[in-house]
Amino acid sequence: MELEKLVYAYALKNAVKHGGKAKPGSVISMILADRPDLKPNAREIARIARKVVEEVNRLSPEEQKRILEEEYPWLLEEPRKEEAQEKGRLPPLPKAEKGRVVTRFAPNPDFVIHIGNARPAILSDEYAKMYNGKMVLRFEDTDPRTKRPMIEAYDLIKQDLKWLGVVWHEEHIQSKRLEIYYGIARTLIEKGCAYVDTCGEKSRELLRAGRYCETRDYPPEWHLEQFEKMLNGEYAEGQAVLRVKTDPNHPNPSVRDWVAIRIIDPYKYPHPIVGSKYWAWPTYNLAVSIDDHLLGITHVLRGKEHQVNTEKQLYVYKCMGWEPPVFIHFGRLKLEGFIMSKSYIRKLIEENPGKFLGYDDPRFGTIAGLRRRGITPEAIREVILEVGVKPGDAKLSWANLASVNRKILDSRADRIMFVREGSVRAVIDTKGSCIDAMIPYHPERPRKRTIRVCHGDTVLVERKDLEAGEVRLIGLGNFRVELKDRSTARLELLEDSSLEYARRNKLRLVHWVPDKGKIPVEVLIPEGLELIVERGYAEPAISEYGVDSILQFMRYGFIRIDNITDGKYTVIFSHK
Repeated sequence: MELEKLVYAYALKNAVKHGGKAKPGSVISMILADRPDLKPNAREIARIARKVVEEVNRLSPEEQKRILEEEYPWLLEEPRKEEAQEKGRLPPLPKAEKGRVVTRFAPNPDFVIHIGNARPAILSDEYAKMYNGKMVLRFEDTDPRTKRPMIEAYDLIKQDLKWLGVVWHEEHIQSKRLEIYYGIARTLIEKGCAYVDTCGEKSRELLRAGRYCETRDYPPEWHLEQFEKMLNGEYAEGQAVLRVKTDPNHPNPSVRDWVAIRIIDPYKYPHPIVGSKYWAWPTYNLAVSIDDHLLGITHVLRGKEHQVNTEKQLYVYKCMGWEPPVFIHFGRLKLEGFIMSKSYIRKLIEENPGKFLGYDDPRFGTIAGLRRRGITPEAIREVILEVGVKPGDAKLSWANLASVNRKILDSRADRIMFVREGSVRAVIDTKGSCIDAMIPYHPERPRKRTIRVCHGDTVLVERKDLEAGEVRLIGLGNFRVELKDRSTARLELLEDSSLEYARRNKLRLVHWVPDKGKIPVEVLIPEGLELIVERGYAEPAISEYGVDSILQFMRYGFIRIDNITDGKYTVIFSHK
């Protein structure tokens, strides 16, 4: 019996930690880690755990937490002081001086940003604040053919960054800086560091073989003349490119004389900001090298997929005699269970009209989608800072993000009662009197709402909550249950309607909604690429809240109000 109580306690601890759902394997591991003396009893613990976990998981998260706090307070987790201090702290930047650090976030505005893109934005913002420096926001939009900018993305990205608490001190758009890139390109040609290649496809074969186009050896004057022809539209796409001289025998073929400026037909691919004004467009590596220097960037924080780009960019720095910034590369961040690919999200939206709600669909890992689902910016910042600048790839589980978000919302979100469609319609027998149920909006705040229920009134209660002989309706009292059929019941008020009676007799604490004044609610529940719809009713108090409000439906989970039309609420389920 003592062993069963121990397993029960640890099952509660595991359930509270993971949103109401304990797992037998985790419970067993926790017990054996804390009590190695029980290893000889592992088989018996496993047998008990399977049964106990099912029992614990039938309880609501509120009941699990209450029992854990009241009966097993010794199991409540208290993080060690040193762990709390280290959590979320970033390591110092190399070569960093207070007041002189300049970071940057440089998104491609071909779509909205997702949580993986938010990582360099938040890290760059955090370091700028840490060193009393500044952060630059720069839109890298110099590829109107392959990564065509989306005109609305410029503002949408800024909205997402502001929501995340990211502060930038300067803002630049690369498509408005082309003349600057042309000027540096001319200097690179004059210094003999760049050349115009007119060999077309043949150059790729030559460079793969460790050789190069014959024009590479022509004098700078010839290359300057050809470069002006490129700018004036005298060359068509593919007929000429400007290359940076590296090493034709470099072990990485992509580094060999990499392309710095190429021709993109402005009439086929007009740019949403500058239209058809320019024929020659700098590649990522040329524009970034120039901007990072001219904008005074001291530290570049970006994904490790850019390590080869860093190597390419150093050729520009060396030729121009510039001091390169400190480059810090970290792994990719993936949110498990969510689509992160911007191109795939666009494809899904375009090919499935009506199935998805847009770029901010709560099934996507976009910042807008997570916001619409009810995830807070603080939760996103916390998990990203916890991952930090580690070089390895990181997989962020939804359970982890939801757990962090839950802790934040738990102290903020008001509690509202909600019952699913098909609930039992129960007639209240109060022995002729009326009861004013005074229910707090939040257990830690004094504000309450009053719901008056009189003899003969009906309330909606979920059937599973009426299977016991006696129950306690939240704020209303203790009742004897008489089920009439699957859809109707009679609830008789007990003589002793005290909370002490309910605790002593372990009555189930049941949420309910008055039939009179109930508000229809449609709950959208994201499940992978599906959006499950669950209907029900909320108590009248929900009408006090507008769109974007985040609430907790008692014993159901956290939700965000998405739409209100003709008195009907559409909400999105966040998590338990």
